Amino acid sequence: MHGVVSLPNKATAVIGMRRSGKTTFLHQLRRERLDKGVARERLVYVNFEDEQLAGLQAVQLHSLLEDYYRRFPAFRQKERVSFFLDEIQQVRDWERFVRRVLDSEKVEVFVSGSSAALLSREIATAMRGRAWEVVIHPFSFEEYLRHHQLPVLEKPDFLAPAERSAVERAFQDYLVCGGFPEVQNVDTDTRHALLRDYVDVALLRDVLERHNISNVTALRWLVRHLLGNAAGMFSVEKFYAALKSQGLRTSKDSLHDYLAHLEDCFLVRTVWLEAGSERQRMVNPRKAFPVDPGLIPVFDRTGRANLGHALETVVLVELERRRMEVTYVRTPGGYEVDFLARNPAKRRS
Repeated sequence: MHGVVSLPNKATAVIGMRRSGKTTFLHQLRRERLDKGVARERLVYVNFEDEQLAGLQAVQLHSLLEDYYRRFPAFRQKERVSFFLDEIQQVRDWERFVRRVLDSEKVEVFVSGSSAALLSREIATAMRGRAWEVVIHPFSFEEYLRHHQLPVLEKPDFLAPAERSAVERAFQDYLVCGGFPEVQNVDTDTRHALLRDYVDVALLRDVLERHNISNVTALRWLVRHLLGNAAGMFSVEKFYAALKSQGLRTSKDSLHDYLAHLEDCFLVRTVWLEAGSERQRMVNPRKAFPVDPGLIPVFDRTGRANLGHALETVVLVELERRRMEVTYVRTPGGYEVDFLARNPAKRRS
């Protein structure tokens, strides 16, 4: 369901929100190779969030590589070795090391991280097209059914009444619970506590520490607003005015940066209004969504179920999962009516 995950002479970058299953996915890839008879010694896994590796520099990655080949010299240039480098963004300038290894050794390389910057303009020059992206989302509804050992029906249009009711109940539960693997099969209070912790860790590790942000208060207000108003309209200008009215100092440029950082770490997604020009698009508000419907009841303050907002979120994430470009459209009266999704591959062909 993730499509091609490995291409010759390219690093595979496995990215996505924290706790969505990236590390598990890397271990699944290792297991597939073990099942095909690849020796365990040729499947090297390193987690760079291990405290023993804290502060590791890119130059020290070369030492790790040399230590490995000193231990297994028979593999060098003769047997393909797979390196699985988890949370690699902890090492500054890691991309130059990966590119050199791809050029000089007989390897395949998988890197993972909680930031879309793994394949952004930050490393485009260094990798020079040598990376391939795989995005890991929380469970889709189909994956949710499989996880809970519920039947996945091949022809949902032809269901008996009892089957339809069972699927509808499961889908309603999914809209409330969401798809993060760890929160399945736990009580509501525990689920909400885990999801709050996910958000806090994403803010600390992927936004505050990574981008050296000092205005923590404004950032937290922004996060609470976005997650507490799922599928709502968002305008930086209006939010800036609201903060100013509360006596909170920040700048519009900073808020634009914070929003980009939150999207970069996959915590929120924003959708632009379909417009005929870039200027029209920029001046209109965006619709903002959490990365998973399970976050909605955690941060919503209305006390309502908000299943409609959860459904919008699920549709958006599924379109992203299918690599669609998504905008929203409005009627002349100003009411949002639908997502407009395009397949970029088909459009370019």
